[in-house]
Amino acid sequence: MKGQSENLKKMPDTESSNSYPDPLYFRSLKENKSIQCNLCPNNCIIAPGKFGICGVRGNSIEGGKGIIPYSGKLSALAVDPIEKKPLYHFFPGSKILSAGFYGCSFRCPYCQNYSISTRTDASAETVSPEEAVKITEKTGTIGLAYTYSEPIVHIEWVMKTAFLLKKKKLKNVLVTNGYINPEAGKALLENMDALNIDLKSFNDDFYRSELKGKLDPVKDFIRLAAAETHIEVTTLVIPGKNDTRQEIEDIARFIASVKKSIPLHLSCYYPSYKYTTEPTSPETVIRLAGEASKYLDYVYPGNIGMRDSDTKCPSCGAVIISRSGHALRSVKAEGIDKKKCINCGQKIEIITE
Repeated sequence: MKGQSENLKKMPDTESSNSYPDPLYFRSLKENKSIQCNLCPNNCIIAPGKFGICGVRGNSIEGGKGIIPYSGKLSALAVDPIEKKPLYHFFPGSKILSAGFYGCSFRCPYCQNYSISTRTDASAETVSPEEAVKITEKTGTIGLAYTYSEPIVHIEWVMKTAFLLKKKKLKNVLVTNGYINPEAGKALLENMDALNIDLKSFNDDFYRSELKGKLDPVKDFIRLAAAETHIEVTTLVIPGKNDTRQEIEDIARFIASVKKSIPLHLSCYYPSYKYTTEPTSPETVIRLAGEASKYLDYVYPGNIGMRDSDTKCPSCGAVIISRSGHALRSVKAEGIDKKKCINCGQKIEIITE
């Protein structure tokens, strides 16, 4: 797949911005001084002076050298509730610093963050991994979440920052579309503590026609990540696209085949970017969450206000953690003790320490 035709003259200074960290997952090709980026399944072949589909991983003007001129260019830094990622079973009630990026390996026509996923900003402030660690420490949060736009396409910065944060005993959270090749995926997971992975559909045609990607690599990464660390999965429910009972059941069955206790978040879609489809009704998401709950221990409706966000024991139904939107009403998580339901003794898959 060929890269896009963005001119490198619009980039920040390549020599200074490319000095650290070093580019990974590029392979030089003999033909026309092109290179191939092997980070994600797009496997972009990039001509001299051009970028891959993501818009941030490119080939030098002279050709034959992979460059990452937007490394450390952050679109946002903000402290969020961990539930906003969304992660409901990872240090519930805590706060985490969130770092946003530019670019993405998909081209979702309904992207909620299209203003940063579809463009770059050479004038954005550059934050080194060392600086990111210092900023995170000052916030007093549990760690750093790599989020907002797709962090995988900035893997060099993410991996270096995650390594440094781990040494400080701070947490690393990745919010991602999960579109990554296996070798890079294994390396990325080494210092991750939790992930939320978007499973946008269970239909490969949807991935190909709407997102310009493929479904199977995302499923493979979910399996890989679940074997290595804590994961939760999110599906944005879009009317007429992925909102049938059959598709949601297929998603739930797949996740259950990996691990039944993986939380699934089914979120309401709202019109954005190129989509004008009407918003998903809360009733639809709640109904579909009920269907998914036949296969999974924990299913949460999202973007529906202050309803149905409590964590309940999958055995007896007792409330383990009560929530109001993204803010916990019960910070102490009074329904759980030593990772067990205090009502019936059922083991509860929640990380609290």
